Amino acid sequence: MNHQAALTSYIAAFVAELVKNGVENAVVSPGSRSTPMAMVMAEHPDLNIHIHVDERSAAFFALGLAKASKQPVVLLCTSGTAAANYFPAIVEAFYSRVPLIVLTADRPHELRDVGAPQAIDQIRLYGHHVKWFVEMAPPESSEEMIRYARTVCARAAAAAKRAPSGPVHLNFPFREPLIPLLDQEDLFLSHEREERYVKVQTGEYTLSQDEFAEIAETISKTENGIIICGPLEEEMFAGEVVKLAQKLKFPILADPLSQLRSGNHDGAFIIDTYDTILKNKKALQELQPEIVIRFGAMPVSKPLSIFLKEHAHARQLVIDGGAGWRDQGLVSTDMIYCHETLFCSELLPLLSENKNDTYFSLWRSLNEITRECLQEINQTESLSEGKLFAQLSKLLPNGSLLFVGNSMPIRDLDTFFHFNQKSFKVMANRGANGIDGVVSTALGAASITQPAYLIVGDLTFFHDLNGLIASKLYDINLTVLLINNNGGGIFSFLPQSEHPKNFERLFGTPLDIQFEHSIRMFGGHYNLIEDWTHLSSSLARSLENKGLNVLEITTNRDENVQEHRELTNAVSREISRFLEGEYR
Repeated sequence: MNHQAALTSYIAAFVAELVKNGVENAVVSPGSRSTPMAMVMAEHPDLNIHIHVDERSAAFFALGLAKASKQPVVLLCTSGTAAANYFPAIVEAFYSRVPLIVLTADRPHELRDVGAPQAIDQIRLYGHHVKWFVEMAPPESSEEMIRYARTVCARAAAAAKRAPSGPVHLNFPFREPLIPLLDQEDLFLSHEREERYVKVQTGEYTLSQDEFAEIAETISKTENGIIICGPLEEEMFAGEVVKLAQKLKFPILADPLSQLRSGNHDGAFIIDTYDTILKNKKALQELQPEIVIRFGAMPVSKPLSIFLKEHAHARQLVIDGGAGWRDQGLVSTDMIYCHETLFCSELLPLLSENKNDTYFSLWRSLNEITRECLQEINQTESLSEGKLFAQLSKLLPNGSLLFVGNSMPIRDLDTFFHFNQKSFKVMANRGANGIDGVVSTALGAASITQPAYLIVGDLTFFHDLNGLIASKLYDINLTVLLINNNGGGIFSFLPQSEHPKNFERLFGTPLDIQFEHSIRMFGGHYNLIEDWTHLSSSLARSLENKGLNVLEITTNRDENVQEHRELTNAVSREISRFLEGEYR
């Protein structure tokens, strides 16, 4: 068999096995050395191919697809720096536990380290930021090598999905000629084991009944406990953790990415203003917990992280279905590797009901006071970043996907987005917390879930303008609420702001960009929002406009800082009055 025939058989076996292992989407960055894989993938009727010419944006687009679908997505590029441009998204996928199967084409071994073009060292290019790496054998068509291609594919898909999910990297050395032979009618037909070649089965992390009983006994000895839910996406988790809170009379401190701040579950035990509450010194003294039960990744809130660190004496249980080590404060006393929903459901029948709700009642009272104070922002007539997030549950339709940028947007979401019974899906790139690739990730997620909204600042939006092309190419509907405060708003809240000499040049970084031209270039609809009524009507119209809709909301950084500080101070005064017995 000649080279092209062997190349075709080898790659076709690999691609067929991808589909048999549940892969439905592939994002392809065009290039020469990846030609055989790209052409064969494009021939498979059950594989959706997305072409994206910018590798960095392509990788984040794949990340969004995988986040929303919860299935592995293939990412393919040519050799050289194309592969290096995937790195930021792979880092994000690793730390946020998103399954990607990264396929990089490479020069064959004889063209490495000899000055050949587009030849860089791609062996373990992504280091420890992938779960598994394989330098693939050069294509051959023997039965053994076809089995090899299929087996490695099955292992890669399983590794990407297995908890904790994450990226895997396969490096394919291809020799010329690179054109596969696609005229075979049975291109993807397997003559051996028609179904998947090898089925990899894995189970969920769990505990023995004795271990569950021991944990139940430990928890039942305490009355003053809190449940903390960080970023987590488990469909049945909300209902089970609420039942746990009800039985224990423990408040649930719910991060906005926990999927607990909206939905049909009971919100009575949801505490959604803890970030503001924990800025009050008297509250910190009164709210000392005896036990902490934590689920999911670390929450956004810095005051909460400090609170946990300052109460290292408390019993702190971290439940992680991905068997990681999510303990940035080094304060956990129990690291429990168990599926989060399973942990709650198995523990419930072993617990005695807590009859004392004094501690929970204090949290609830402070939460109600804080909510009421924070709602004052809705009286603001000017365009305000905080008010935007306070209004979201009213402005957006039920069932919306809400993707939020890092820096100030995710923190304003934490402060002002309170419990509601709309079924919002809230996402963000909180693995590495970067601003790169946010637009592309949101577009990838929007191709799976609709209606979709992205709230992002001007620097983050600018950082990934290239990503907007995906909306045009694939008719993806996405409404962007672009908060333009002409620079890095979060730095105004940090110690750097107290040193004004070079603050604007080094941290404020105003861009003075007229984004309308960029939006038009990508075929999008643009509106410069004038007031709140205009925002409401524009959001309603965006549901009728297909494709990209950008609503630019201009704000002032200095006014934003002042507004936040005045609100925080007002809340703190009311909390102090309540704790001192002076509250109305």
